[in-house]
Amino acid sequence: MSSAAIALTPPAPAKSPKKRAKSPRKKTGLTVSDLILKALSTSTQRGGVSLAALKKALKAGGYDVVKNNARILIAVKRLVTKKSLVQTKGSGASGSFKLNKKEELREKCEHTGLFSAKH
Repeated sequence: MSSAAIALTPPAPAKSPKKRAKSPRKKTGLTVSDLILKALSTSTQRGGVSLAALKKALKAGGYDVVKNNARILIAVKRLVTKKSLVQTKGSGASGSFKLNKKEELREKCEHTGLFSAKH
């Protein structure tokens, strides 16, 4: 009978270990988007810089292109949608890119007060 009494009692719920609060990650250095914009701002090519040349410039600056290839592609696509970059050739993240001069002019005018933000 004692074995039947033991089988009928529900097992005690297991205690879950206390979760540690994660500390926020500290960012070191520039973001991928900032590195891309910096690399394109130094370019003097009229038709823009190809993705391969952009990766070479990032690699020369010490960025691990092979490990962070997906981040580079996502950052390029995001910069094109934000209109910080203009895609001169290709589609998606492939092709050639250059800085958007209209955005630069708009930012300069907003800082000087010639162009209101509502327009």
